[in-house]
Amino acid sequence: MSRLLSRKQSPNEQGRTQHVTPQNASWGYVGFDVYQLNEGQRLELPIVSEERCLVLVAGRASVDTSFASFPEIGDRMSPFERSKPWAVYVTSGESVKVLALTKLELAVCSAPGNGTYATRLIAPQDIDAEARGKGHNQRYVHNILPEDKPADSLLVVEVYTNEGCTSSYPSHKHDVDNPPNETYLEETYYHRLNPSQGFCMQRVYTDDRSLDECMAVYDKDVVKVPKGYHPVATMAGYDSYYLNVMAGPVRKWMFTWEQDHAWVNSEEYGGNG
Repeated sequence: MSRLLSRKQSPNEQGRTQHVTPQNASWGYVGFDVYQLNEGQRLELPIVSEERCLVLVAGRASVDTSFASFPEIGDRMSPFERSKPWAVYVTSGESVKVLALTKLELAVCSAPGNGTYATRLIAPQDIDAEARGKGHNQRYVHNILPEDKPADSLLVVEVYTNEGCTSSYPSHKHDVDNPPNETYLEETYYHRLNPSQGFCMQRVYTDDRSLDECMAVYDKDVVKVPKGYHPVATMAGYDSYYLNVMAGPVRKWMFTWEQDHAWVNSEEYGGNG
């Protein structure tokens, strides 16, 4: 199995099913956990130096931190309802307590923090949505924590791709620390498929092909992208959702298209057929 692919695990005593850290990913910035909690279950997260973004992928919860309280948030029971999520930005140096009010699928995104910005609620009305692409390269995006919203390091977004379409495409990369041309951003993809027995394909590769891996990705798996291009392709009959976390030394999403496929952005690609 690819070292870039983290399969869904059975919940541990805390309900954790995914655990990506800078140490086990062999990189420097992004951490990502997923918890599957039952109604009434409690989760406590300790004080850490990182900032965190808690995304309610599905379910309702009450969230308390050292200095803030957000009772009874969340309203979608599945990400495939395609409504905007609820989230909580937690500044560094604060503990977190979560009470699941229903079955809860909770993503915890983390990256280096300086305590610059206060803990806050990110409600659906705070999240911008946009459609991107055309033809068989269309996707729909919820910008949960984009670069124009306050955070020290984290960038968080969720993306919907219909069956038989591609996304994170044309192939692009952000692995060179050279702003304003390109920024170095590590990235994780938390994949969901509908119906859940489906799979999608994700390739991660560099120009020189020193890294070139293609993975069959199943529901609730995570793909790690340390560098290179990273397109996703869905299969007929299965819609895709993924939650992206990015972080690096500069909190800007500046990327480079792979030259061979950039034409898909142009009028030359009609998207019909």
